Amino acid sequence: MTTPRKIQKAFLAIEQSEGVGARVRRSIGSAALRNFSPFLMLDHFTVSPGAGFPDHPHRGIETVTYLLQGSADHEDFAGNRGTIEEGDLQFMTAGRGIVHSEMPRPNNDGDPAVGMQLWVDLPEKLKSVEPRYRDLRAKETPTISVDDDKATIKIISGQSHGTDSVRDLAYTPVWIFDVTIKPGGKVTQELPKGWNAFAYTLAGSTSFGLEDQTTVGQYHNIVFEQKGDSVVAEVATGASESGRFFLVAGLPLDQKVVQYGPFVLTSEDGIYQAMMDYQTNSNGFERAKGWRSEIGKSMVH
Repeated sequence: MTTPRKIQKAFLAIEQSEGVGARVRRSIGSAALRNFSPFLMLDHFTVSPGAGFPDHPHRGIETVTYLLQGSADHEDFAGNRGTIEEGDLQFMTAGRGIVHSEMPRPNNDGDPAVGMQLWVDLPEKLKSVEPRYRDLRAKETPTISVDDDKATIKIISGQSHGTDSVRDLAYTPVWIFDVTIKPGGKVTQELPKGWNAFAYTLAGSTSFGLEDQTTVGQYHNIVFEQKGDSVVAEVATGASESGRFFLVAGLPLDQKVVQYGPFVLTSEDGIYQAMMDYQTNSNGFERAKGWRSEIGKSMVH
């Protein structure tokens, strides 16, 4: 028997502007939930053609980008470039420093690129590692059916009902699932004890919890208490549509979080050093000198 986690809080992610012309619903990293170790930020983004996230730096974090609709290009100062499509993921470790660009790929119908981006803190001893990318294609990601096919779980990272994800893709241990529950369906997902966990609702209305249920609609972040080793979610039999949510758990890091924009370190001195290194193209940012991404040049001003 598992012990279901209770809900600590649930709140609506308010839409705001970000990047150049992009719109995001930010839940983690907002006033409602500033930091939730190891998670620093969660954005549900909508980026139309002509908008995007042109050349910008990072240090001290990892990002996980999950594309729900459309396609997006990325390019960095080390010459790495590629495209992720609907259902694909990209894990990017900034480590000691990276400058990159993330832009929607233009399409014939003009629809925006829509997805999730999660910022994960790096353990202090790994904040100076070399940058790296790992792409996970939709076809590589195991998907299972549970509760007599009334629910599906896409296992991006971690394990569910005896099925493991393809591989560990982040330095900081995280489990990530894309869960869809049909009306009348129910899911119990086990999670490691002591990890912080949350769900973000993408569609429909879903009830979380067992005894003290909380029912939430689209675009809400549900923060679970740390006590317990599972999350229970269900969709009412009479619901008009399926419920879909992004379920994430991660190992909390016992370290200070000091953030200034895209730089996340463990001290104020570390932040000052990051700013200086970026401005002087040194200590990890050498390749930023004179670099401009090709995909960023297409930005409409």
